[in-house]
Amino acid sequence: MRNKNFIIIMTVIVSALCLYYLSFSFVARSVQKDAEAYATDAQGNVDHAQQQSYLDSVWREPVYNFLGAEYTYQEVKENELGLGLDLRGGMHVVLEVSPIEIVKSLAGNSKDPNFLKALARAQEMQRNSQERFPNLFAEAYREIEPDGRLSRIFSNTVTRGKISYESSNAEVVDMINLEVEEAIERSFNILRTRVDKFGVNQPNIQRLGRSGRIQIELPGVDNPDRVRKLLQGMANLEFWEVWTPEEVSPYFTQLSDHLNKEEKAGRLNIRNSATPAAPTAAGTTPSTVQDAAADDVLAQAAATSNDTAAAANDTTALAAADQTKADSADALQALQDEQMGVMGRLFTMMPGGIGANVRDTATINEIFSRPDVRAIFPPNMKFLWGVKPLQGDNRQEFVEFYSIKKGRDGKAPMTGDAVNDARQDFDQNGRPEINMTMTPTGAKRWAKLTGDNVNRQVAIVLDNYVYSAPVVQGEITGGNSSITGNFTIEEAKDLANILKAGKMPAPTRIVEEAIVGPSLGQEAISQGLISTIAGLVLVILFMIAYYARGGFIADLALLFNVFFIVGVLAQFGAALTLPGIAGIVLTLGMAVDANVLIFERMREEASKGLGIRDIINKGYEKAFSSILDANVTTFLVGFILYFFGSGPVKGFAITLMIGIVTSFFTSVFISRILIERSFKRSGKLSFSTSIADKMFRNVKFDVMKIRKPAYAFSLSIIVLGFVAMFINGGPNLGVDFKGGRSYVVEFDQAIPAPDLRSALLDNFESAGTEVKTFGASNRVKITTSWLAEDESTQADERVLSALMQGLDQYSNQNPEVLSSSKVGATMADDIQKTALLAVLLSLAGIFIYVMLRFTKWQFSLGGVIALLHDALMIIAVFSILELIGISYEIDQVFVAAILTIIGFSINDTVVIFDRVREYINDNPNKHIRDLVNPALISTFSRTMITSLTLLVVVVVLFIFGGEVLRGFSLAMIIGVLAGTYSSLFIATPIVIDTMKEKQTPVASAKVA
Repeated sequence: MRNKNFIIIMTVIVSALCLYYLSFSFVARSVQKDAEAYATDAQGNVDHAQQQSYLDSVWREPVYNFLGAEYTYQEVKENELGLGLDLRGGMHVVLEVSPIEIVKSLAGNSKDPNFLKALARAQEMQRNSQERFPNLFAEAYREIEPDGRLSRIFSNTVTRGKISYESSNAEVVDMINLEVEEAIERSFNILRTRVDKFGVNQPNIQRLGRSGRIQIELPGVDNPDRVRKLLQGMANLEFWEVWTPEEVSPYFTQLSDHLNKEEKAGRLNIRNSATPAAPTAAGTTPSTVQDAAADDVLAQAAATSNDTAAAANDTTALAAADQTKADSADALQALQDEQMGVMGRLFTMMPGGIGANVRDTATINEIFSRPDVRAIFPPNMKFLWGVKPLQGDNRQEFVEFYSIKKGRDGKAPMTGDAVNDARQDFDQNGRPEINMTMTPTGAKRWAKLTGDNVNRQVAIVLDNYVYSAPVVQGEITGGNSSITGNFTIEEAKDLANILKAGKMPAPTRIVEEAIVGPSLGQEAISQGLISTIAGLVLVILFMIAYYARGGFIADLALLFNVFFIVGVLAQFGAALTLPGIAGIVLTLGMAVDANVLIFERMREEASKGLGIRDIINKGYEKAFSSILDANVTTFLVGFILYFFGSGPVKGFAITLMIGIVTSFFTSVFISRILIERSFKRSGKLSFSTSIADKMFRNVKFDVMKIRKPAYAFSLSIIVLGFVAMFINGGPNLGVDFKGGRSYVVEFDQAIPAPDLRSALLDNFESAGTEVKTFGASNRVKITTSWLAEDESTQADERVLSALMQGLDQYSNQNPEVLSSSKVGATMADDIQKTALLAVLLSLAGIFIYVMLRFTKWQFSLGGVIALLHDALMIIAVFSILELIGISYEIDQVFVAAILTIIGFSINDTVVIFDRVREYINDNPNKHIRDLVNPALISTFSRTMITSLTLLVVVVVLFIFGGEVLRGFSLAMIIGVLAGTYSSLFIATPIVIDTMKEKQTPVASAKVA
């Protein structure tokens, strides 16, 4: 084997990286156990508030030392292998930024009838199109008024400087597209800030391509209503006057005296949690209140230490000194607390004034909300935090604390609607700055605000957080101004976006939502672990039983594969989801395929009487081409699934792609090193058992003779399935594809699903409602299409209220909603289109790849028809099962199963095609019809073993994987059977039937 040392070095490096990244997960679990132990009383009860308090206290404290590098608990959590919402509970939300309101605002809320008709028409067109809304609007306007000029509507004060009355329709549409894109980006930044301030560990927020949608995942959230209000609220941009430090100082002195008295009286208990210095503008450590107090403490401590040393001449004094030394830590801490006072321990000096350690902000908020504290300050003074923490010593983060001056009516002197535009630019020295223009009305207010606050700060506040507080150099008239400071280009762009937040409405609405309760998440973890371990054990036992020592070595490679998958997921910062676990389980079955190909090749070479070393070399060389083709086609499917999927499907695709890469590396390279080491050590190698010698030994069949009955059989099943679908009233689409809302409800005892449905129908106004048992006999899944077209929060509340009213008659069974999900009608329509597009692109990609590899389109056609056959067989069998009362939804996870089967089936088909190509190269004078059967028979054992191992794995997943993956695993079972059948009796016969009588394909590459 060439490059053996390189493979060994790569294995060591990858293993070390996996161990390094997985170590964060172990440390995080250890800290969580410590927190739980800290919060557990003598009776074993856990105080969750106390547990969270413990975790908050170590959030920015070093908890892990790796080779001298220290990591805080926050950094450990950021690097650990996270769990998806389906495994830990929480809330998943997809929001859509509405472009319609933006277009209306840009048009100055025009009442032009053709404009309003075009808007309505564009909304209708959007339901069946992936095109951007402004382009659809332009198309609709052109239909309604062919010669109309959009500049007539959009040339106004809002768009001044961007378009004019002479602008072409294309220029207007480009401007609208740019404004919509900026509004989406602005909304994304605002939402990201809101999510960061929400206080959730490991939140995830990302834009979904160019769709204008934003996906947010909040693990552990237990107050969905608060999340909805937070995410859908309009941005609130305000400009406030700021009190100067000289004006605020007397009040803070009174507050300090008051808090010190409260602490001495035992009514306040504040520990010193912030000793590291805060940053300054120059990056040096300032002389702060803490520093001065600390100096006093150190001086007194030194004096005490000298006194102790002087008294240490006699034995008694020495003993006293030892006791003093033993208590020094507590004494020094108490002395430091007394010297610094409450204010000195909580606040520090910062570049713009005063601030505090981020972890102390909750304590400060609590103090400043007390009535006795509020009474110290004038009624027109309020306090706000800066939005962006600054880095201090020891990686501590500090945030500025602003004293805001309220007006007589308590409202801000100026709000965001006064801003016409804001852009990042550069000043005359090339430094980033923000140029801001005001509306005519806003310019007057801005002139007054700046004129009243020369040489004072004006705070730019969004959602009650200060983004910047520039000092006014002079009165600004004319409505044009620039904001300068120590900005980076990105910071200047962000601030410009913030200033535009109030310029025009960019409302967001929730188009998809899922809430998973923690109990359901814990159950999913147990089911996922059981199915993974059970599938792994069965595959390991089978490989040893069939391939003896060779199987044992393959199992070692398989364990390496699982380790690498989990380690790489941790390196990428991906979250492990339930479909991700399914991907791992599935990869276990598919990873066996490469080893089976290699070992079956070895057995063939052994039958020729070759030596062990030649058998090893030939086995790996001849199997390499098939393994590469099979892995490339499956990876292609995984990539398409990742690109077009969302949520759980994307998690599954990531795991599948990683598994394909790691299984190729472990099966082809690591297993070979292990096999060669084993042979070198013992001088022999066993890769066959009596079971292997007896199975599939005398298989004989003529695929061309039975191809027509096979075609008829497949066609009859597919036709029967579509007839069943027609009888059932169409496919049983899940909420993902048809829109609506679903809830998982648990009772104390089993409730008949038909009775519960009858009880709910009146409340849901007889809309389409489905109730079925979900996982356990006392658990049901309720799905309704009532108000599916209405995606508002009010509609969510109406449906949930109707559900709870319907459940009232079962109140003695204590119904509990464990999870819920919502998919808006437009979102469902898009999911349908992307799912169909993913399937079609997978087939197209496979068609092109196979044609390039085998040079003949007949091979591509045979492969793709076989794949279509497999997909249709799955859908048909699902419809037939529903006809007899076994019902499973067709949803995104179902589509993932179909695409996975496409990957598996083409994997199997390509291996057979590869052997046909090899036989053609070895027998150039024979017709392909004479070579088909020998090629199929020679690969039959490999086909059966691979299919059997994968079938065992998905059966385990079906039994132990839980209800969430039941439909997925059933589709996989049907698909494995159909894929194996089509590889043998559909794909290759179609290749032969579509070739001319004397046509013989030429291989594109010599098989090794």
